[in-house]
Amino acid sequence: MSIIKFTNVSKNYNDTPAIQNFSMKIDAGERIVILGPSGCGKTTVLRLLAGFISPDSGEIIIDNQVVAADGKIIKEPENRNLGMVFQDLALWPHLSVKGNLEFGLKAKNIPKNKREEYIPEMLKLMQMEKFIDSKPAELSGGQQQRVALARALILHPKILLMDEPLSSLDQDLNVQLRKEILKLQNKIGFALLYVTHDRDEAFDIGSRIIVMKDGKIEETGPSVMLLNLKKSVKV
Repeated sequence: MSIIKFTNVSKNYNDTPAIQNFSMKIDAGERIVILGPSGCGKTTVLRLLAGFISPDSGEIIIDNQVVAADGKIIKEPENRNLGMVFQDLALWPHLSVKGNLEFGLKAKNIPKNKREEYIPEMLKLMQMEKFIDSKPAELSGGQQQRVALARALILHPKILLMDEPLSSLDQDLNVQLRKEILKLQNKIGFALLYVTHDRDEAFDIGSRIIVMKDGKIEETGPSVMLLNLKKSVKV
């Protein structure tokens, strides 16, 4: 059953097309990777789904509800049951790890006793319990990534959006965190929409890959069927 549906969605910036007549479906628990070079429209898809921008035309549906259509945002970002990890992580530098995780819980009016329950559970899942009082600047790049993941997942979203989250890490840590993302997705069961320009990353993470070029879908299918693209896709 589809949890996300884009139907003929288009978005322009200053009369320049970002995506054109874009359509896709994502089922509950699927791992979808959008692969393509900078400027192909892949981040625009994430921003539309998150509710940060509205489509100029077309329709976006989440959980059988229209959330945006034809220039209008119908359901605001905070009501879409999404988690998101940005490329720059966007951690609050003045807050501890606990404070960063607690921020979203407070915004959702989660009671203190529940916050005190959820935060240790999530940090244990991320193997970050001993860093609960650390500030982001005191953590390594990989540890900061785990905090950003924990913050995105602590509200138990049905859908996790990831915008090139590993691009700043060295290769060994990048590969390690790919594996951890897959373990988390298998354990928690959220649908994953992951954006990258890295072919190896795409084929490691995605069960289905959407290859974009110039705002349009160039190829799509299960990753095992697109392995021949691994060397040929220009990114």
